[in-house]
Amino acid sequence: MRIEWRYTAAHIKRLWLILMGLGLFGQGIDELKDVRLKAVIASIQKNNAWTMEQQVSICEIAAPPFGEAERGKQYARRLTALGMEDVRTDSEGNVISRLPGAKSAKPLIVFSAHLDTVFPAGMDVKVRPEGSRLKGLGIGDDCRGLAVVLAVAKAYREAKVQTKGKVLIVATVGEEGQGDLRGVRHLFSKELKGQVDAFISVDRAGFRLASRGVGSNRYKVTYKGRGGHSYGAFGMPNPAHAMGRAIARITDIQVPQTPRTTFNVGTVTGDTSVNSVPIEVSMELDLRSESPKELAALDERLRAALQYELDAGKARWPESKAPLDLKIDVMGLRPAAEPGDEQPIVQKAMASAKALGLPLFATGSGSTDSNLPMSLGIPAVTISGGRRSPNAHSIDEWFEEGEDGYKATQWAALLVAMLAGL
Repeated sequence: MRIEWRYTAAHIKRLWLILMGLGLFGQGIDELKDVRLKAVIASIQKNNAWTMEQQVSICEIAAPPFGEAERGKQYARRLTALGMEDVRTDSEGNVISRLPGAKSAKPLIVFSAHLDTVFPAGMDVKVRPEGSRLKGLGIGDDCRGLAVVLAVAKAYREAKVQTKGKVLIVATVGEEGQGDLRGVRHLFSKELKGQVDAFISVDRAGFRLASRGVGSNRYKVTYKGRGGHSYGAFGMPNPAHAMGRAIARITDIQVPQTPRTTFNVGTVTGDTSVNSVPIEVSMELDLRSESPKELAALDERLRAALQYELDAGKARWPESKAPLDLKIDVMGLRPAAEPGDEQPIVQKAMASAKALGLPLFATGSGSTDSNLPMSLGIPAVTISGGRRSPNAHSIDEWFEEGEDGYKATQWAALLVAMLAGL
């Protein structure tokens, strides 16, 4: 049995007072504006089944890394059907549109979710119901976010609400993995450079608020030598030995627990046979921290460890003329940011969640599209899309809406109003 969540007079009054206190409405608020805001909230609940349909159908359009074009094309069509204006796809593949009815060009708010998944091309993207759950690749990350963004756009159109500032509805490319935030990088370096006043990303499920960005430096590290027979050529620098000692030295690096800072050797690849001195061996590393300072310090210690073992590998065999070289290739640099929870955008996100009775008691950190604007000093948060969706980035990912999953969509709609103004 589904339990309907209804608004009481006390609830509306509490919501109105919070919005007034945070400056969403100026002096002389009139009844029409209050009614329209309530209409947006009501529309989201009324259209919840439609939102779920969008989530499923979006997810059944493959969007592998660097292959989001078809999903982007279909998403643009949905935005056009909802009445969004100036719908277009930029040169990087981001889908950009505008909520109709802005009274001025400022403030400019970007409200977004990401199109891409971590799954390669050719995988089965069919979404399958399993009891109360929906199982599918990317069903929570970020098909849920994309559906929430559409639902908010639909609610504003149905309620005929006009914002004071301009709200851009955006679906980005390249948020995941080696996409390295290429979509938002393009937005903030070219497409919307110097224009954005606030940024909201909807990513994954749950009721969470990320106000800090976990940065990551990712490298492919290669040690390379001449190679030879394991017996006959013994006595030359061995790339595998150098890399093994480097891994051990990296393991001994001490990192702080607060701000949380981590490192990982994720893959190790090598040469061809057990009886050959390798010509080339490689490993892929991932360094992370909420703190730009700590991430930079860890990066410096990593490079020192790699160089130390290169030099030690050569010194181990002074009579050998065989070379030993080190190459470090950048796989991705995602900026860290810790702007502080006293920011107005964070306070408004917390207040709007509280007004809706969401179980949100603290902020957190994340590695999302918001990292980029945060690192540029632009107010940004990432909010979740409601209820449960564990096993992200796995073939066992599922989403379960529960009885109040739509409240996160209402949260997003309120936050848009609080930032853009009515």
